[in-house]
Amino acid sequence: MAAVTDAFSAAARVARRPIQPLPDELISQIAAGEVVERPASVVRELVDNALDAGARSITVRLVAGGIRTIVVEDDGCGIPRAELPLALQRHATSKIRDLQELQAVATMGFRGEALAAIASVADVTLTSRSADDAQGCAWTLHARSGELQPAARTVGTTVEVHELFFATPARRKFLKSPATELAHCIEAVRRHALARPDVGFAIWHERRLVQQWRAVAALTTTLAWQRRVADALGDDFLAEALPVQAEAGPLRLHGWVVRPDATRTRSDRQFAYVNGRYVRDKVLTHAVRSAYDDVLHGQRQPAWILWLDIDPQAVDVNVHPTKIEVRFRDSGAVHQTVQRAVEAALATPRAAAPAVVLPPSRDSATAPQPTPATPPSSATARGWDTTRYRGAPTLALAAHEPTPRWPGWPSAPAAPADPGTTTPAPVTQAEQPHGAADWPLGRALAQLHGVYILAENAHGLVLVDMHAAHERIVYERLKAQLDAPQAQLPSQPLLVPATFQATPLEIATADEHAAALLQLGLDVAPLAAHTLAVRSVPALLAHADPVALARAVLAELHQHGGAHVLRRAQHELLATMACHGAVRANRRLTLEEMNALLRQMEATARSDQCNHGRPTWRQLTLRELDALFLRGR
Repeated sequence: MAAVTDAFSAAARVARRPIQPLPDELISQIAAGEVVERPASVVRELVDNALDAGARSITVRLVAGGIRTIVVEDDGCGIPRAELPLALQRHATSKIRDLQELQAVATMGFRGEALAAIASVADVTLTSRSADDAQGCAWTLHARSGELQPAARTVGTTVEVHELFFATPARRKFLKSPATELAHCIEAVRRHALARPDVGFAIWHERRLVQQWRAVAALTTTLAWQRRVADALGDDFLAEALPVQAEAGPLRLHGWVVRPDATRTRSDRQFAYVNGRYVRDKVLTHAVRSAYDDVLHGQRQPAWILWLDIDPQAVDVNVHPTKIEVRFRDSGAVHQTVQRAVEAALATPRAAAPAVVLPPSRDSATAPQPTPATPPSSATARGWDTTRYRGAPTLALAAHEPTPRWPGWPSAPAAPADPGTTTPAPVTQAEQPHGAADWPLGRALAQLHGVYILAENAHGLVLVDMHAAHERIVYERLKAQLDAPQAQLPSQPLLVPATFQATPLEIATADEHAAALLQLGLDVAPLAAHTLAVRSVPALLAHADPVALARAVLAELHQHGGAHVLRRAQHELLATMACHGAVRANRRLTLEEMNALLRQMEATARSDQCNHGRPTWRQLTLRELDALFLRGR
């Protein structure tokens, strides 16, 4: 072992070389490695410059997926002849002038590195003509030779990039096949197209038009965005999308998120834009994912596209050379705004319908009314209001309904009514109100194997998983109760406090968020200089590992703040409570109870999914039923 150590020491002494400045060309190539990863990186940077130049039409031409040739043409303002040589120099730009402008960047590019980096690893030719050029012609600059020649071109700029990474063959070996590189280039342009519906984009490969998005004009702003999203992502995206819109202080948010039952196995349809710039930001991604927390099943991925407009001084875009990452000055406020906006969009279920005033049933004037002494029906005892079942499609808890005990609904049916009292009569088909056909989830017909409810609506047959549906109703009610001020989860003191060696960051987080930890039912406090003690845990998690629980909560608190972690942990506990409180399988329900459950589903937020993200109901249309029996064929 000593011999090996001596050998390494000798090698280190031999390898020692004096410190010297690197050649300019090598510096440029090192810098290019941060900016140019593949042909798609070149396309992204050049399209950024075209948009900053005010282009309304951008054409990208590729050969061999961009490995051999990349040409980007635009009809922007162009570059004057005298400034062409400067455009290829490092850290030369027209976008910013001082630190104040750097702190409020409003353009796509600003670092002045892209053209210089590309020219250091490829053969670049720049042709441009400005609108105020006195000689009325374009000029071409060859990056390698620096030669400037007159050329024929309309106002705008053309950048030609040939033989990418020819100067660094090792980098070229890491490129994928031309088909793969082409796909990445198309995706890069698609991201720009989604941010600018007023600009037309076209992609040619091997002299063949492979993708095109025409500029959207003469439409309202909303229709313009819809048209571009449909062109770029397909009509199926908008068909399952819900609009998102919010405004809070200097922040404005708009976009679309797909319904939970239209989620995907991949996260390839998640687009976030900050001031028109496509970004990959953990704050925005986490905010959207948090909004989907209790409506997603398993590892499904939501599809969404959100545009965030914010004061440029409130966001730092100078984080990464590729400009694809940003840092918000108040990330907590951004996270909260985005999460609440997406939650609001997801709250309206498919079965939601506006309340309508229906005429009373024909026997309402003569039907006897229950007295206060009448025992509640089994549906009322379970928390389903049936007092308005005959007359309205949406329901709320009756004023006389007793507050249900935890877990919310009794496990046994209510006692039979006294023979001398009057109980609500079941609603027969003849008594069905005229508006019943308009109820989104229809009228209950029967119960199947004690698990599913079969109902009839205007479209056909509705199948409802009664446990999953009731679980969501209970869950939403528990959340509403917990939203009361100063609400706190019950805790379970530990007989012997659990201690663990904590990092300085964990100790600081425990001290800073002590109040939030107590609201979660966690009592975590310093025991020594480097030790934390867990003295209590949430009552429903009494059998969990207290140390692992405390570490996980502290990590979440540090990254996302106390409000988010508190809310998420509370909801997870409430979901467990709702699951135990919901009506179980093989529980026989009356038609009255089934109809009451359907009406509650129509009035409950996020009732299309249970707390675990499973669907609560499905629709079989008459056309689908006809197809099963080959009717009309």
